[in-house]
Amino acid sequence: MQGPVCIIANAGSGKKKAARMHALLDPLIERIGGTPEVRLVHEGHRIAAEARAARDEGRFATIIAAGGDGTVCAVAAELLDSDIAMGVLPMGTFNYFSRSLGFPQTPEDSLVALTEAVPRRISVGEVNGRLFLNNASLGLYAEILQNRESVYGRFGRSRMAAYWSVLTTIASFRRPSSMRVTIDGQARRLRTPMVFVAANGYQLDQFGLPGADCLEQGDFAVFLAPDCSRWQLIRFAIRLAMRAARPERDFELLCGRDIVIETRRPRRTIARDGERDRMAQPFRFRMREQALTVLAPDQGAGESASAANRVGGAVPAEPAVPSAGAA
Repeated sequence: MQGPVCIIANAGSGKKKAARMHALLDPLIERIGGTPEVRLVHEGHRIAAEARAARDEGRFATIIAAGGDGTVCAVAAELLDSDIAMGVLPMGTFNYFSRSLGFPQTPEDSLVALTEAVPRRISVGEVNGRLFLNNASLGLYAEILQNRESVYGRFGRSRMAAYWSVLTTIASFRRPSSMRVTIDGQARRLRTPMVFVAANGYQLDQFGLPGADCLEQGDFAVFLAPDCSRWQLIRFAIRLAMRAARPERDFELLCGRDIVIETRRPRRTIARDGERDRMAQPFRFRMREQALTVLAPDQGAGESASAANRVGGAVPAEPAVPSAGAA
């Protein structure tokens, strides 16, 4: 990892959360050396602005995002097409992106791996000009995320709370939406409660879902949920949690690189890597080819690297240019 280094950490609101972040980061920073600059951000919507400011200063060769997938996505959006390498310290609930790169699940172990990581270029997803690293969707999933924040506020952040928010949202779900979905020029009209566009093979693997073949060829894996009752959706959620969801019975899987979704409502909420945005239709999804430099553990050459890439970021990564900060 090449310096100088800036760490942008999502400390959340409140002095206790900031103190906890310092308690996590301070002993880890000693391992990096070179006195990295730490910037604690107490409001999530300020992450992007802080990353943009650090980028524009032109002083940093590496910017590390410390937080969950939403924090990582916000930092990554500001580093696209730049020579600055992005590192990741996983401090969220699921940390799909950092795990897809091959990092351990704890911040302590990840920082050790980060000090020895090498830069790689990866492709990323984009919907209406906004980045996503793992997935983007519209429909039911966006409502689940909104309910999840309410559940977190009552019971704290945990995977059990996240799963509970899924079941309670589906139980109160109203009805599917009418959509026109065009994938690589092939259009269809359908009623569906959710369209899920995946750009991270690792996340699919965690739920036992197919779609890796789509990602290997540089496409998105597009999941279309069937028009069904809320009780059928609950059964699907249970199968998904048990890694027993299957195509045809539970969803339709399509591969595509150029995706356009149109709905009757002019504006809809789009979920991106755990965050939500209001966007105007049509919703256009595309790949940003080799647009982001990330630091990742060196997987070596040959088949071991190929296997890691199949469950990595948007598409198989390639070595980055040296100016991005080799180890």
